[in-house]
Parts: sequence; C-alpha cells; structure tokens
Amino acid sequence: MEPRVRLIPLGGLGEIGLNMMLVESGDDLIAIDCGLMFPDDELPGIDYVIPDFSYALAKPDALRAVFLTHGHEDHIGALPYLLTRARVPVYGSPLTVALVAEKLREHELGDVALHAIRPRDRIDVGPFTVEPLRVTHSIADGVGLAISTPVGLVVHTGDFKLDPSPLDGELPDYESFTRLGDHGVLVLCSDSTNVHLPGHTRSESDVGVALAERFERARGRIIVATFASHIHRIQAVLRLAARFDRRVALLGRSMERNVRVAADLGYLTLPERVVVSLEELAEMPAARQVILSTGSQGEPNSALSLMAAGEHKYFEVGRGDLVILSSRVIPGNERTVGRIINGLYRRGAEVLYEDNAFVHVSGHASQEDLKLMMHLTRPRYFMPVHGEYRHLLGHARLAAEAGLPPDRVFLMEDGSALEVTKSGASIVTGIPAGRVLVDGKGVGDVGPVVLRDRELLAEEGMIAVAITVDRDGGVVAGPSIASRGVLYVKENEALFEELRAVVAQAVSDMERVERRDRELLAERMRFAVRRFVNQRFQRKPVILPMIMTVEA
Repeated sequence: MEPRVRLIPLGGLGEIGLNMMLVESGDDLIAIDCGLMFPDDELPGIDYVIPDFSYALAKPDALRAVFLTHGHEDHIGALPYLLTRARVPVYGSPLTVALVAEKLREHELGDVALHAIRPRDRIDVGPFTVEPLRVTHSIADGVGLAISTPVGLVVHTGDFKLDPSPLDGELPDYESFTRLGDHGVLVLCSDSTNVHLPGHTRSESDVGVALAERFERARGRIIVATFASHIHRIQAVLRLAARFDRRVALLGRSMERNVRVAADLGYLTLPERVVVSLEELAEMPAARQVILSTGSQGEPNSALSLMAAGEHKYFEVGRGDLVILSSRVIPGNERTVGRIINGLYRRGAEVLYEDNAFVHVSGHASQEDLKLMMHLTRPRYFMPVHGEYRHLLGHARLAAEAGLPPDRVFLMEDGSALEVTKSGASIVTGIPAGRVLVDGKGVGDVGPVVLRDRELLAEEGMIAVAITVDRDGGVVAGPSIASRGVLYVKENEALFEELRAVVAQAVSDMERVERRDRELLAERMRFAVRRFVNQRFQRKPVILPMIMTVEA
C-alpha cells in the first residue's frame, strides 16, 4: 500500500479557540498546538474547554511530540491536561516555551521535556521533519510549521499576518515560504480568522503612531488595557512613557509575569526607571502616570473593572484621565466590556476603544494576505483552519478565487480527517473529537445533564423541602422549606407557612414511611410543591425533597 498521512483536527475547526491538530503517519502522531477555549453563557460555571485527547492517546506511545506555533492560551492552554496523561516532548519558540514553563509550574508538572526551537531549525521526530518558519502575530515569536511527511510537505501557518513593519523587526519569512512553494507543498493549512476582512491587515507600527498622538495630547493619567500576551503593544506603551517622561505600573498577575518573562528573554526592552510599583506611581502627579493593565475583556475582578466601579485600592479614575482599550473585543464579551466603558465614562474619563478610535490592529491575515500566502506556497491541496464554519467557508471560497480547483479545497470541521497520499486526498469521518469541560479540578466530569441542571437553577431557582423521620419511619420534624432564586423567605412568611401546610398534608397519608417507600414520599413532596408554586406564580423551579433519619 502507498503511504498515507492524516491531518486530524481535534479543535479549532468550527470554533474560535481550542486549536489542536494531529498529523498521523502509520502508528506515529505529532500534535500542532494544544489550546483551550473560554466558556460562553451556555456553559455556566465552567472554567475552560479543552479538546478530547482520546484519539491521540488511544495507542500507547503513538504521540511522539507537540509542536507549538505561539504562546496564546487558545494554542497552549490545554497542554497541562494533555501532559498529565502523556509525558511527550514539547517544541516551541523560546518565548512560547518560557510561557509554557510558567503554566506547567502552576500545575506542578516539572518533568516535561521542553525544547526551544528557532526559525529554520529542522527537528526529526519519527517519520516527520518539522521546520519552524517566522510569521508575525499579536504575540512575539510566532511561527508556522513546514512538516515533511512520507507523502509530501504539509505547511501549517499557525495564526499569522504579513506585517511589513513589525515593531521587533522580525519580518515574515517570505523567502522560506517561497522556497517551500518551489519545492512543492502538498497541503496548506491556513488561518481563517480574518477572512471576512478585505485588503491587508494594518501594521503594528501604525498603532504605535496612533498611540503616540494620544500620549502627546493627554494631560492626565493614561490607562492602557491590553492583552498581557501582546508584547509588541506593551513595548510601544513603555517606549511612549519614556518619551513623554511618564512612569508605568503594571496591573494584573499575567501582565507582570509576561513582562518579566519577555524581558528576561530579550523580547521586551524596559526603559530605565520607567516601570515602578503601584505605590510609587500613586504618589506621582496624574500627568506622569501610565497604568498598563489587563481587563480589556471586562473580566469582573480585573483592575480595570475595579477602577470603573470606583473600588480600586490605589487609583480613582476621574475627569482628565484617558483610558485606552487597546484590543479587540472577543465575541461574547461585548456586554461586560460595554459595562466597563459606561462606568469609566460616568467617572468622567475619556475612553478610546476599537469602535471610536484607531487603537488596535489584528494579529490575523486579511483577504489579500491570505491570497499572498497561497501564491507563495502554491499548494496542491488547501485546508482552511482556525475559525467558525463561516470563516472556514469564506476561506474556501477565497481559495477558489485565488485559482485553486474546488476539488482540491477541503472544507472540514472537528471530527473529520484529511487523508492524503502522493496520488490523492479524501475526507475521513468518525474521528472522536469533542469538547471536554474543565470545572475546578474536575476534567470531563461535567456533562449535559449537569449543565442542564445549572441552567434550570439559574433560570427558575430552587426550593428545598425537608422532613425528618425516626428509625421506624415516623415523621418527627418538618416540613422545613428553603428557597433560592424563587421567593425571599423573610418577605413571604405567610406564603411559606401555607406551603408547609400543603406539604404536611401530602405526607400525612404516609404516617409510617418504610424504607422502600421513601422514593414515593419524596415524589409526593416534589409534586405538592411544584403544583402549589405553578398555580400561584406559574413558575417551575427545581424542587429538591430531602428525607433525613434520626436514630432516636
């Protein structure tokens, strides 16, 4: 049989985030990225969503390594959960590996082999040879991956844009992408996030120019909220603070950690005496203050949220202050971000954000950049990655516009695989690829039934009703009733007395409660409460009957 290679997305095709793809040849697997996704309103109480690793871990020792394209959470955040089950080596650029090391330290995973790699290195793992290629993105040290397989060359762009003037001077490696195209690219997997935007994505340098104009005109305190991973944006703010004789305090644990890590590795230059403590900054005149903060997505306990509510320990936002939200709003966060913006306006601050000022550029390629990547690599087959279905579909159509025949463009989602040989390619279905929910220390133990219960509790509330029986089954106490999210007991005492009488009547027919009858009694209690509440209020709360036993 001729050799076959499968490209198996476990996440990132059909959603924003959760990015992970397997490359399989025979009994050997490597993974590209291992990211998480943050929950939306349909997942109450969930901390993170991670990929289903079952396919990767089905064969002992099949998974040989994980290769990372960059250090964003949606590409590295699920690594600790994978590595607790399989200690495989991890490869990534120096900054990416340093961020992973911090994450693994938090999870007390200290015996993982982390390998820092640089663009144009060549790493041999089983039947694969992997070459990282420099790309630009909204975090420093991003790479795409060129993977030599037994059937041909696979190029995975990672998240990228083609920035002609990046702040760090690290241009995308056009030469290598062209070289690979000349050599022959079998499959191109390309970032689809910004496929709906025409033209070219603007340069990060443009944001620096726009921010400089704002710094020059500002007369009071400047507060800049951005992603802690956006090292280039942080660098621009630090340089502007030095230029206009201001001092900077860092707010947010992730901001402090990322600045420290990036500075230690040389990815971030700290101007002399610019970064100071919160206490030092608070003692300075407002006209010399810059606060560099997390919280641009409206996180409830972030420093920005506290300042918007007037509850921050050191700083009170007021008239004359300038607040810059230098990031895009992640879909789903619009309401919480809007609440913060309104709070800041109420306190008299001027607020600049993506809708009313040029304060941010994306880290993802727009249509003309995506076309250029296709022209540079000239792939035989094309597979859009990273995005919801509408993004993937838009990218597939863009590929057709760029001249790729429709039968060579594969529109796929999680749970399918692209199987390629030297002579052809086809889609294979039935791959296990679901979403695993992380809640506290529990991984995968919260499923649809628990989520539905949480939704019901949030929507309708709960009434708990309890009675106590003795060892012989006689009712000795109760019923007692507690309500959460239905009615406030202290304001409705008469009503709850009436409800207690209804429950007492329901159980009076069973004066002796044999153990085998307790389930029936609980159902009688539940029915009585449900009927009473529905008749009075047309509500359907969760009813929780409890039967307790005393020995005497």
